[in-house]
Amino acid sequence: MDKKIKIALIFGTRPEAIKMCPLVKKLKENIFFKVYTIVTAQHRQMLDSVLELFEIKPDFDLNLMKPNQNLWELSSDILLKTKEIFEKENFDLVLVHGDTTTASLSALSAFYSRTKIGHIEAGLRTFDKNYPFPEEINRVLVDSVSDLMFCPTDKAVQNIINSGIRKGYYKTGNTVIDALFYVVNNKPVNLDFIGLNNNLKTVLLTSHRRENFGKPLENICLAIKELIKKNKDIEIVYPMHLNPNVRNTVIPILKDTERIKLIEPLDYAPFCTLMKKSHIILTDSGGIQEEAPALGKPVLVLREETERPEAIEYGGVELVGTNKKKIINSVQELLDNKEKYQKMSKAINPYGDGHACEYIEKIILDYFHQD
Repeated sequence: MDKKIKIALIFGTRPEAIKMCPLVKKLKENIFFKVYTIVTAQHRQMLDSVLELFEIKPDFDLNLMKPNQNLWELSSDILLKTKEIFEKENFDLVLVHGDTTTASLSALSAFYSRTKIGHIEAGLRTFDKNYPFPEEINRVLVDSVSDLMFCPTDKAVQNIINSGIRKGYYKTGNTVIDALFYVVNNKPVNLDFIGLNNNLKTVLLTSHRRENFGKPLENICLAIKELIKKNKDIEIVYPMHLNPNVRNTVIPILKDTERIKLIEPLDYAPFCTLMKKSHIILTDSGGIQEEAPALGKPVLVLREETERPEAIEYGGVELVGTNKKKIINSVQELLDNKEKYQKMSKAINPYGDGHACEYIEKIILDYFHQD
């Protein structure tokens, strides 16, 4: 081998960091790679906690987070700041993840610098540019400029093929399962600080998607409040996103409600422990739709569309939207119907076996013709 393959992994949000940090660690073990980590800090505080958990120190920290930052400002900042790094470093490969503004603009910047691009978690689609917004278009953009597409599932691979792309796509599973198993097995956390009641069933709720701001999130909160009244044997734990669009809706409706715990965002390790402890999970998050089935937890998705339909098809996840009545009925059925609960909790998880990083490592080596 004449020289090491120079690889940059770039991410900016907590979900990206969770899914990219195991890959950073894996690639750094390979003697054929020279690995650099770049963070945009699109989410500063939540990103840093994941970096600390996986013991990763970025080589470049763009620190771009600003209060109430809009997509235009963030996009231009990412494009211009990554341009400076890409022109100086001349990477052989830039790896981005998923569907964030960091992913789409970093990929575009790498494309402008004529650098090879790899997309982790490629091929996800709802086929509706407004749901989720702006993530769906971010996915399409990144796949369209990528040279290597690491797809988590068969359906994601088929979406790439159907888009007209003829090469460069691979099924690898999702690196989030690698991260989940690592944390659950090696970093368990005591949850006494939350004050859970071991005599109650814990229902974990997360909701932060942009398309749920306003009335949809209000419906979710009202449904939760009704469920608490009807079921004396449950408690709700809601780690609230820092976004004021979330808090300004959630707090007035749910504060001071018995058996509803509104808590600050959790670091990834305690959140994994909380998922493992939970009876049912309600979420509009993408990653949780992949993680929770691996832990045997039924998931009800609080969105009208999902780019992760495989777990629905396998039976571990159900799409319920943001209609108040439907949310109430869906949760109540899982609480009352033991047969349905068992069926969902024992469904096969289609998102991988916890070895996605190894598969990606080998594909990159093969791509650059290394033996």
